[in-house]
Amino acid sequence: MGAADSTPRPHWRRNGLARAVVIGLALVVAGLGYSLLVPNGAAGADGPQSQQIEEGRKLFAVGCASCHGLNAEGGSDGEGRQAGPPLIGVGAAAVDFQVGTGRMPATQTGAQAPQKEPVYTDEEIAALAAYVASLAPGPAIPATEVYDVSNATDEEIARGGELFRTNCTACHNFAGRGGALPNGRYAPSLMNSSPRHIYEAMLTGPQQMPVFSDQVLLPQDKRDVIAYVVSLQDQKDPGGFGLGRLGPVSEGLWGWFVGIGALIAVAVWIGAKAH
Repeated sequence: MGAADSTPRPHWRRNGLARAVVIGLALVVAGLGYSLLVPNGAAGADGPQSQQIEEGRKLFAVGCASCHGLNAEGGSDGEGRQAGPPLIGVGAAAVDFQVGTGRMPATQTGAQAPQKEPVYTDEEIAALAAYVASLAPGPAIPATEVYDVSNATDEEIARGGELFRTNCTACHNFAGRGGALPNGRYAPSLMNSSPRHIYEAMLTGPQQMPVFSDQVLLPQDKRDVIAYVVSLQDQKDPGGFGLGRLGPVSEGLWGWFVGIGALIAVAVWIGAKAH
């Protein structure tokens, strides 16, 4: 009565090895939970990605903050007008396109930023893109295999042509040579555009261009469009002059001014000789 329980405890509870196994399992569970909660690609404070982001932040503060704000929140010109739009959430792909094509930094304000030689190196562009991408989620720079059309088939090029004529010719012309838009804006020629930048433009919708997300055009659709544009870039001009490939209007003007002009000159010459 009231005596202490003298039943011996199981041997495994007294074993130090069992205690170590329990602690090890707890650490494994904690590690798995942390890996699920921490975003993929997160780097330590001194990791290469963090260093690249910090380098991009410094470049942004020097070359971009005057228009886009020190924290990419957007800026004004001092008179209440927007100097540069906010970049939070535009993603790395938008930065790679705008800076990689030389459109940014802009040399002057205007209806549209023209393409020019890039100011930054590839490493600096990657750092700027990494910094802007760290501010908020947005479209990432596409992998090479996504826009590689070196092995595109004739069927894919033909399908890309159909998609291009349906979605792009209203602005870029059926030959990809660009065209005028209202208020001094224009759709640029695609003859010097790289597949990577074309893909990024469809992803991000720069300036007046609409966004062609993966819900609007599937990645394979985008690749087919790029294959068609590359085929246009590779086309030769058998007649010697492409005349902008603008169609019968430019060809008719050429025939009128040159052809009819030559006939008039010959007629005048014949009349002078006869006299």
